[in-house]
Amino acid sequence: MGEMSLEEVQAQLVAPGSAFEIEEVEIRGIRTKTWKNAIPTLRALTENMRGYADRIFLVYEDERVTYAQAYARIAALAHYLRAQLGVAPGDRVAIAMRNYLEWPIAFYAVTSIGAIAVPINAWWKGDEIEYGLADSGAAVLIADHERAELLEPHYPKLELRGVLVARPASALRPGFVDLAQAMSSATPALQLPEADVTPDMDATIFYTSGTTGNPKGALGTHRNLLTNVISAAYSQARAQMRREGTAPDLTQERPQRSILVSVPFFHVTGSHSVLAANTAGGNKLVLMHRWNPERALELIERERVNQFGGVPSMVWQVLESPDFHKRDTSSIAVVGYGGAPASPELVRRINESFRTATPSNGYGMTETSAISTVNNGLDYVRKPDSIGTPVAVVDVKVVDESGNVLPCGEVGELCIRGPNIVRGYWNKPEATAATFRDGWCHSGDVARIDEEGFVYIVDRAKDMLIRGGENIYCVEVEDVLYSHPAIMDAAVVGIPHPVLGEEVGAVVQVVPGARVSERELRDFVAERLARFKVPVRIDLRMEPLPRNANGKILKRELRESMIATT
Repeated sequence: MGEMSLEEVQAQLVAPGSAFEIEEVEIRGIRTKTWKNAIPTLRALTENMRGYADRIFLVYEDERVTYAQAYARIAALAHYLRAQLGVAPGDRVAIAMRNYLEWPIAFYAVTSIGAIAVPINAWWKGDEIEYGLADSGAAVLIADHERAELLEPHYPKLELRGVLVARPASALRPGFVDLAQAMSSATPALQLPEADVTPDMDATIFYTSGTTGNPKGALGTHRNLLTNVISAAYSQARAQMRREGTAPDLTQERPQRSILVSVPFFHVTGSHSVLAANTAGGNKLVLMHRWNPERALELIERERVNQFGGVPSMVWQVLESPDFHKRDTSSIAVVGYGGAPASPELVRRINESFRTATPSNGYGMTETSAISTVNNGLDYVRKPDSIGTPVAVVDVKVVDESGNVLPCGEVGELCIRGPNIVRGYWNKPEATAATFRDGWCHSGDVARIDEEGFVYIVDRAKDMLIRGGENIYCVEVEDVLYSHPAIMDAAVVGIPHPVLGEEVGAVVQVVPGARVSERELRDFVAERLARFKVPVRIDLRMEPLPRNANGKILKRELRESMIATT
């Protein structure tokens, strides 16, 4: 059977009675398309875990936890939070820890009783964590020992009802409780405490990785997060139908899949697209203490991992690792990534290196609860520079500065609408009004949409360079640099100029063993782009470019470094 069009695929997948059937519901006064068969709440998702009782749920180093064991611990912690610490629906409970086994336990325990989980960036320093706790009004903190100790000078300024510490390395501060003790009543017979949790109740506050000012807390609902579970399955089914002409039979129980978790749970990619989606599927999550490509390859082989990814630089590091050809990677079926621009060259390398793997790229934000558009399978090979088309319950448009919808192909601000859009920013009405208007999230990303509905991110509006009055989209220059065989990572930044305002600068990471000069790279760009877009300076590095926990390159740091050495 020939390749089906996107319209034909979507019509079949969302047909009445299908797993991906769509219905309209009113959310905050706006009629919104939703997945009819979505799991309604995180409490319901937690209860579903009991159906996978004997399967391995979490792997960390040499520790393994089954779904039954995890459910019992979640139930025990939920009872403790309610009975011992008085946590009620709407109360905020902060989770500040690296990807330990205890992170998912804490997250599901908090949200299953109607409280609001506040994942804290484990890369933050003490004063930043204090800000997140104070801004959210957290009543309880669940932290690993590193974060608990980091906060030592800050506790007197915080109004915390209780602090639970995972894996304490020393004696606890008076009044603090070992998290293991709070889960000590876990038994197979234990069930979640009673709670009335509904889809549009507040469930999470995730802090944005803002580039200016303090981070904003995006207030998400159970529906926001769980939309991802169906959206992820829908995007995979869409790719299969495009490739094979038939949809997967979702009535059949699928074999358990093994997922390497290389992104932090405290961001929406890790919690929504990885944790929740794979909990729903009864899959095995293999956690890493910290990212290391050689350790990743070791775990892929040991745990027969079927899917890995993160941000594009992580995939590059695995492909370029000296251990790549020493390890058995034949189990890999999907290489998925997002959170940062990806080079079209990466798609070619994935297809070359993983013969049976499907490359997949997605786009989303904290404000869109992760997945909004997906590009995978044949479409990604065909249009590797696109972030794909929206999943069926999401609408996108590109608008000008006055909010007018722009014609196909024109560049403007990308706006997104759907059941994945968060309620707004926690206690920030002005910022909420600026970003969320009439059900649409104004992303701040500059984009265009082609005649087939594929979206292309051109740049971040606030990162766009203006050289002598000419707009220069950094992504366009970065993509050209990425396409050079000697380059595995690239960032374009503005260098101040007294007459032109800014000139184009670039920092690149060179593929190990490759040889390339700045002059060669500048000539390479000049052959492909207008002269005014060619970087006047390119810094060549062998080490990875600096990134935040969300995988975004720290351009401010690179810009300051270039200015300091100019």
